[in-house]
Amino acid sequence: MASVQKSDKDLKDETAEIGEDEEVDGVEEGENKDPAKKKKKKKKKKKTAGEGEPENVEAKDEPAGEIDAEGDEKKKKKKKSKGKGGKKEQTDPPTIPIAELFPDGNFPEGQIMEHGKAEGIDERTAKERFSSEEKRALDRMHQDIYQEIRHAAEAHRQTRQHMKRWIKPGMTMIEICEELENTARRLIGEDGLKAGLAFPTGCSRNNCAAHYTPNTGDTTVLEYDDVVKIDFGTHINGRIIDCAFTLHFNPKYDPLVKGVQEATEAGIRASGIDARLCDVGAAVQEVMESHEVELDGTTYQVKPIRNLNGHSIGPYRIHAGKTVPIVKGGETTRMEENEFYAIETFGSTGRGQVHDDMDCSHYMKNFDQQFIPLRLQSSKQLLNTINKNFGTLAFCKRWLERAGASRYAMALKDLCDKGVVDAYPPLCDIKGCYTAQFEHTILLRPTCKEVVSRGDDY
Repeated sequence: MASVQKSDKDLKDETAEIGEDEEVDGVEEGENKDPAKKKKKKKKKKKTAGEGEPENVEAKDEPAGEIDAEGDEKKKKKKKSKGKGGKKEQTDPPTIPIAELFPDGNFPEGQIMEHGKAEGIDERTAKERFSSEEKRALDRMHQDIYQEIRHAAEAHRQTRQHMKRWIKPGMTMIEICEELENTARRLIGEDGLKAGLAFPTGCSRNNCAAHYTPNTGDTTVLEYDDVVKIDFGTHINGRIIDCAFTLHFNPKYDPLVKGVQEATEAGIRASGIDARLCDVGAAVQEVMESHEVELDGTTYQVKPIRNLNGHSIGPYRIHAGKTVPIVKGGETTRMEENEFYAIETFGSTGRGQVHDDMDCSHYMKNFDQQFIPLRLQSSKQLLNTINKNFGTLAFCKRWLERAGASRYAMALKDLCDKGVVDAYPPLCDIKGCYTAQFEHTILLRPTCKEVVSRGDDY
């Protein structure tokens, strides 16, 4: 989810279901039906991943329409294979919660990198962090936090990889968002504020760079010539993964997308403990502006969108206070140990600056707002719904309706007017231009830099 740089001229104020854990149906391993061996038949138990025998067990194929002893029609059960060590393997499409795939609580580690070379810091210092016993001890102290963020990252990886295969031109944007959100909820094991989606699914198209998700009744359809930014987040106990990619179908946009992706990688390389935020922005700008794209006979330089930024991430707080620019000349503030950052870059063929446009869909409770008395009963009820379902995480109108809210427009406006809730309208460059985005979440561990959201896809 993008962080917006304030501008007096152009911007306003920042305002399943997994079916039951599918039992291995049919035969019990080693069951002997010889009446000479009077073995009592044991009741079947649900098996959790990693328990029991490591052999592959397959469900019996049941003919459609067969009726069991209780008269209920048996559903065909998907074959559920177990990998090495008896671990479950994910289905296609993915339906098994990530926690069941890694029952020991050890989730896949992200990409490990050295911290970026920081201005005024001895380069040898970053290398020594890998082998320092003191730093390794600090790493071990925070393993519970690291496992939570890796859990969220694995749910994000598997969801987005499914969506990349699934999304096709001709689908409505609501259809795309609902498939993505339903998949992510299953994989993360949605559980109130303990686990779930961290913010609404961004699916901003073409000149719209960020913060667009369809409201109920929006009939927008994804076209072949669209450039769409898929930006969504997952969290475990408030540890947020903020990660995005650009999807396009027409190869003429390849240079634009490639330029933005390479700029994001440059930002990741430049990041690290003691790295200055301004140096990260300068590295991003240099790489992005080295790319150009030809569209319909006109050549465009890929411009960084200068009033959009990456940002630090805190528990239940998507924008935690520090901004990571994507152009030179930003703050000299340094990154610090055990901070989380969303390194995100936006490139455009337009002006390279965004403004509020279109109907607002994204909202978020003001993290720092103190108690404000509310007169309207409807506002109090809506705030209770927000507190219960989202807390200080971002939400959208579709999610309010999913939580049971109705006729909430006046109450939502009242909460925004009083500063209890901030609105985040879609952010757009000039009409007719195209924008692209890539983003990863990084963790600045004492020993190394971990790109926790890294996957085989990007």
